[in-house]
Amino acid sequence: MKKRVLALLLAGAAVASLAACGSSDSGASGSGSAAGGDGEVVELVMGNVTSSSAKDAVTEVLIPKVEEYSNGTLKIVHFPDNQLGNDEQSFAMAQTGECDIAVGSTSSVATTYNDLYVYDVPYLFLNKQEVYDVGFNGETGKAILDGFSEYGLKGLAFWENGFRNITTTDKDIATVADLSGLKIRTMANEIHLEAWKAMGANPTPMAFGELFTGLQQGTVDGQENPLGIITGNKFEEVQSYCTLTEHVYTPYYVVMNQAKWDSLTAEQQEALTKAIEETTQRQYELSQQYEDEAIEVMEAPAVRSAP
Repeated sequence: MKKRVLALLLAGAAVASLAACGSSDSGASGSGSAAGGDGEVVELVMGNVTSSSAKDAVTEVLIPKVEEYSNGTLKIVHFPDNQLGNDEQSFAMAQTGECDIAVGSTSSVATTYNDLYVYDVPYLFLNKQEVYDVGFNGETGKAILDGFSEYGLKGLAFWENGFRNITTTDKDIATVADLSGLKIRTMANEIHLEAWKAMGANPTPMAFGELFTGLQQGTVDGQENPLGIITGNKFEEVQSYCTLTEHVYTPYYVVMNQAKWDSLTAEQQEALTKAIEETTQRQYELSQQYEDEAIEVMEAPAVRSAP
């Protein structure tokens, strides 16, 4: 797969009129048993995404550290690869208590929690350090994380999904004009849709689970995702070009059912908080590592899947 470093200039008017903050009409009801005393083990069901960095960080750090720091009274039951549902479904399941902890893309649930739209504004962040300093750990980022409480959720962390980049089947994207008329798979996110329209593309929402086949069969001409997602789902097998546009930085939300959190003892909450912090740092490291490896994969001689 060929790659080209390119910064696409977006029309500001494409995003100027979109909504900012909304309010919740959802409640939360914790599932499972309340935190028990006398060493009773509390299982926390966790739905996770397809990203290797998120899955590996949970396996390497979160699962063992939660058990260690809680003296064996907490246990993570891990369901990666969207086994419990997509981003929107996982978010809703955490609200109702059908699962205890959920990880998903903020862009997918911004229609519910409108403050998350801030992460969809093109070129708002120019590098990862700006994201960490402002979008995650700054006053704004912390306020957005705390805002999950309005939806019956405890905001645990923001994890890295990464800067989004465009891939195409047969056309190298060297200028904005090259996007004209191309069917680009996007999420059903207002800002994403308007931005791609402003650049002349034909944004086409499509379920992520259908994307590989859609690219393979030519239903869409390309897609945009972080590098780890691109190679993690082998899109390079059905795409010829990747343009490093880095047009939007997308985080993962990591949230917990508020009632379930409240049912834990103070010691268990402290243990989970500490484990999440360590897992988050490891997830950032793995994300960067896998992005570097993704570029190597895409630069290697292509092995295209048959249509």
